[in-house]
Amino acid sequence: MSDKTFDIVVIGGGPGGYVAAIRAAQLGMKACVVEANHLGGICLNWGCIPTKALLRTSEVHHLIKHADQFGIKVKDVSFDIKKVVERSRGVAKQLSGGIGHLLKKNKVTVIDGYAKLAGKGKVGVEKDGKKIDELSAKHIIVATGARARTLPGLEPDGKLVWTYKEAMVPDEMPKSLLVVGSGAIGIEFASFYRNMGAEITVVEIAERVLPVEDEEISKLAQKQFEKQGMKILTGSQVTKLDKSKTNVKVTVKDAKGKEQQITVDRVIMAVGIVGNTEDIGLDKTKVKVDRGHIVTNEWLQTDEPGVYAIGDVTGPPWLAHKASHEGIICVEKIAGQKDVYPMNKSNIPGCTYCMPQVASVGMTEAQAKERGYKIKVGRFPFMGNGKAIALGEPEGLVKTIFDEASGELLGAHMVGAEVTEMIQGYVIGKTAELTEAEFMHTIFPHPTLSEMMHESVLDAYGKVIHF
Repeated sequence: MSDKTFDIVVIGGGPGGYVAAIRAAQLGMKACVVEANHLGGICLNWGCIPTKALLRTSEVHHLIKHADQFGIKVKDVSFDIKKVVERSRGVAKQLSGGIGHLLKKNKVTVIDGYAKLAGKGKVGVEKDGKKIDELSAKHIIVATGARARTLPGLEPDGKLVWTYKEAMVPDEMPKSLLVVGSGAIGIEFASFYRNMGAEITVVEIAERVLPVEDEEISKLAQKQFEKQGMKILTGSQVTKLDKSKTNVKVTVKDAKGKEQQITVDRVIMAVGIVGNTEDIGLDKTKVKVDRGHIVTNEWLQTDEPGVYAIGDVTGPPWLAHKASHEGIICVEKIAGQKDVYPMNKSNIPGCTYCMPQVASVGMTEAQAKERGYKIKVGRFPFMGNGKAIALGEPEGLVKTIFDEASGELLGAHMVGAEVTEMIQGYVIGKTAELTEAEFMHTIFPHPTLSEMMHESVLDAYGKVIHF
């Protein structure tokens, strides 16, 4: 055991923590990351990255099953679920190793263990129940992430009732699943398993799927999910799980109190996440925890001097890119850098990698109206785009919302092929505070899906060309 002194100690090596440590090192600070599991955190190891690998497999499977639409004949299509999972895990492992290389390259000290605040400027580190280090730092950043939320009586058992972890590494492909929750995590798993051939039922307590998205977009997405064969029960909740040795009888109650039983091979619980705030020494500090998440100001400072928090542990939106950006803001503010700006959450894009994809930034149409804006709304359907038709992806919509008075882009919402790649154009526009004029005068390449972004803006002002 040795006493080590650093400028910054980061508790957690996820997309917020490792980015904060690297940026600190770039600015000349001596930085340390304490991580108990895997570098890259949940996102890289059990979330964003491996799920995209799974979803890519399901996209390929879907295309092969519909190859005849492209003039290609394919017979006897099958898949090896073990190899599907192995590929996903391999992608995660490769990238996790890459994070280790980046930290080493930037001379960031990495300690394998569980960290806990141990007094002013002190961090204790344990491994296997034994204290292995005590670190000193003027600045301590808590980046401990979050875990799946559980509901009383509906707790996952890892066998028949899964969290996202079990859903990513199935031993065999279930024939039927019920997914509880239709946020990004729930819908992505529903999409993966449906496109691999499983019968899917989605139960959502809200009145529509993807409830944080623009209502028009979520309705179009639901229409496509149902067209693919998903059964979607909105305004409903799961009240009971009766497990046998091989399946689960699920009791679902709708808003009117009517109940039905659905028997499935597996259940996936995707009802949100809660911050990892326990057992990290917060009880002996002034750090405030509200509804399972650490409270910070715009510079990610807590009420305890010298202690900061970033990422999922600070609350929604629970997104890796939000965590990384918070890490940079936090460290650059500590370093006294000029031109550091606090996070503007309205400029954070949200992406859901289901089929069809969903992406958005800024206010929904309803939110803009609620806040008193007089708005102009533009829409352009995928059916009017040559590239979308050529790709065989004619279902989708690009929607833009502008402030009529100033021309400010208030929000952009998309559903369809590759919209998770396209959304960044609108994010740049929002960050740069561009108006409709700059979007209109921008030349978009042809033929591309991105042309629909241009046409949607034109439509908001009565100038649309191709529809």
